[in-house]
Amino acid sequence: MGPRGRQSPSSPLAPSQGSCFLILFCLRVGASCPQACQCPAHAGAVAVHCSSKGLQEIPRDIPVDTVLLKLDANRISRVPNGAFQNLPQLRELDLSHNAIEAIGPAAFSGLAGGLRLLDLSHNRIRRIPKDALGKLSAKIRLSHNPLHCECALQEALWELKLDPDSVDEIACHTSAQEQFVGKPLIQVLDSGASFCSTHRKTTDVAMLVTMFCWFTMVIAYVVYYVRHNQEDARRHLEYLKSLPSAPVSKEPLSPVP
Repeated sequence: MGPRGRQSPSSPLAPSQGSCFLILFCLRVGASCPQACQCPAHAGAVAVHCSSKGLQEIPRDIPVDTVLLKLDANRISRVPNGAFQNLPQLRELDLSHNAIEAIGPAAFSGLAGGLRLLDLSHNRIRRIPKDALGKLSAKIRLSHNPLHCECALQEALWELKLDPDSVDEIACHTSAQEQFVGKPLIQVLDSGASFCSTHRKTTDVAMLVTMFCWFTMVIAYVVYYVRHNQEDARRHLEYLKSLPSAPVSKEPLSPVP
């Protein structure tokens, strides 16, 4: 029998060593999680939970393999360009119940093909940034935002894939047409109303006014040109009249041989 306490090379890993490896693994995973957030196991995918943490901006140290990112119920006021460009595997993004007013045109760059759900409900968004959201294939939630209903909003919504479960809760907080204030946007559009018709009428009137001004300027120039030439012609005629006449010879003309 060998010395007491000596372990055979073929013996399995001691429990204490296995615990050390587990602790190191957990430390590595925890180190990649943003401060004040939690990164629990979620069906084998990386889920980052930063809900109700008092965040004023989007964390920069989000794991690159994040699939689910919850940033709801914070105090985030803007989404800058490239905020999620290093998260190619992101499928669900929750930004609801914040104070978002501004969204950069490239805020969601890098997410166009993979993102499946984007929740922007319960924020302070007045105008939809078409350049930021138009390229996304994800379902988008926009309910409970103080949207200004105008032609730009209507044109932007044509390019978005709105979440059908929340589309009825999108309302006109303000509007280019006062009769639609406070009404659900989908109800207004289904009634056949168009914010772009008013916009086009305004544009047409502006074009007519501009054309009339140009036409008036052209007529005024032509009148001025004609009158100026008439005045020059009159002065030239008076000048010719003022010239002394050449004396006429009274000698008879000699006959031609």
